[in-house]
This record gives sequence, C-alpha cells and structure tokens, in this order.
Amino acid sequence: MKNDYVKKPDWLKVNAFPGENYMNVKNILDSCNVNTVCDEALCPNRGKCFNENTATFIILGKVCSRHCAFCNVTSGLPQCVDDEEINGIAQAVKKLGLQYVVITSVTRDDLEDGGSAHFAKCINSIKQMNPTTHIEGLIPDFNGNIKAVHRVLDTPYTVMDHNIETIPSLYQKIRPEANYQQSLDVIAEFKKYKPHNISKSGIMLGLGETRKEVKQVMKDLRAIDCDILTIGQYLRPSKQHTPVHEYIHPGVFDEYKEIGLDLGFKYVESSPLTRSSYLAHRAYTHIIDNK
Repeated sequence: MKNDYVKKPDWLKVNAFPGENYMNVKNILDSCNVNTVCDEALCPNRGKCFNENTATFIILGKVCSRHCAFCNVTSGLPQCVDDEEINGIAQAVKKLGLQYVVITSVTRDDLEDGGSAHFAKCINSIKQMNPTTHIEGLIPDFNGNIKAVHRVLDTPYTVMDHNIETIPSLYQKIRPEANYQQSLDVIAEFKKYKPHNISKSGIMLGLGETRKEVKQVMKDLRAIDCDILTIGQYLRPSKQHTPVHEYIHPGVFDEYKEIGLDLGFKYVESSPLTRSSYLAHRAYTHIIDNK
C-alpha cells in the first residue's frame, strides 16, 4: 500500500519557500493570539495563503475530542473555551484587511452545545468589527444537535460548510466517531433553515474509494441542495495517520469537476491540492456573479 513516505508525484510538489508577506501575516496572527487550521492541519497551501494575506481560523482551542484517522489536529482532552478568541479573531481579520474569512473549529463533544454558542459569538464579533467582511463557517456536526446548528445559522454568515470528508464505507476507518447520515442531515439543515443561503461541503480522495462511490456522495449532496463542492487529495500528515491508498491524477479531478457541475453544483473546486477553505472566496464570487 502506498503512503506519503513514498515519493509523491510531481503534481503534488509545492513551493515551501514563504513569500515576502508570510512573516507579516504570521506576526499579526501571533499578536492576536489566534490559531489557524493552516498550521494545525499542516495545510500544503499555507505558504501561499499567508503570502496572499489570508488564513483560516480555528476556534474552540487546538485539541479535538475526536480521533479521525486523516487529521493532523491534536486529539485528546480539549482545552477550556477561551473567550479571548472572540475578540482576537475579529482583530486579526481587521488587521489583515480580510474581505472574506473562513472560521472552523475542533470538534467539542465534551460541551453540551458542541461549542455552537462560541462559534456564533465569533462570527457575530467579526461582523460587528468588520461589517463588509464575508464570513464562511466550516462547522463540525455538533453531534447531530440541530438546535446547535441553528444557533450558528442565526448569525450573519455568507456561506455555511460541513465536510462530508469521505464515502460511507470508509467512515468506520477514517471518521470512527462520526456518522455519514448525520453529516448529511447537518448539511441538509443549512437549506431547510435558510433556503436562500449558500451551502457547501467537501470530500477527500485517495483513501480507497471507488469512482462509483465518489459519484454517489456527490449525488447525495445534490439531493439536499448543496451548492458548493470541494474535492482534494488526502495527504498523510504522519506515520500515525492512515496511509494514502492512491494518488489521484489531476485529470481525474477535472472529470469529477465536470460531473459535479452536470449534477447541478453551482461551483466545484477540484484538484489535488484543493482544501475546503482554499480560494473559498472564489466560489462565493462566482455564485454571486452568476445569479
């Protein structure tokens, strides 16, 4: 079985050298004492994003209550919720001059509301301090608590996102504490509760899925009126994570994009280095421009 310690194909090589603006962004993030999924998840695009003056913020601490086999975010006993995050992130958005920002979080099954109240406060704080900024919320499943989902949906967000991550048959291996149908139900609630707002989800490839299974996930998402889909290559963060089963050729990602558009997604971002929050503003802009 292949893994990330076998030479990666050329299409997965990225320039790791940070650009001129990289340290400026790092310094602003550090001064505001905020965390980014860019660093915590070892995103391959973080150098490019930081240099382009953008980042994806991660809230509710740096420790996740779940143990997904693909994710580099630390698992274990979660930290106390830090209310300083609320103002810190709003300040970071202002200092960076962001017009589009993505907020995500670790999963907090230890909290009665899954951290939804804190999530909502962070979005509201950003909007109050940065009224013209568009906000994308990338939420966990809140253990299927629909009231918690509604709490975040009641904020002035622009796009709401929950990643389906993989095919149903791989959930026990890849997301053992999650449930495929539960994640679908959360995404479905986005449109049920706010029919005119934009919904989004994403899936990783290279974990052992078949093309038929990927297409079925896409159909499942369209059946609940999901607007935006991201498709990217799984990259193994360490030896402790599940191995890469296959490196998918860029041409296959192009094929999935066409399939997704034919199914009715309003926007599909599909490439080996695609991540849920990477170039997120581009999808929103495309949808608004084509209304």
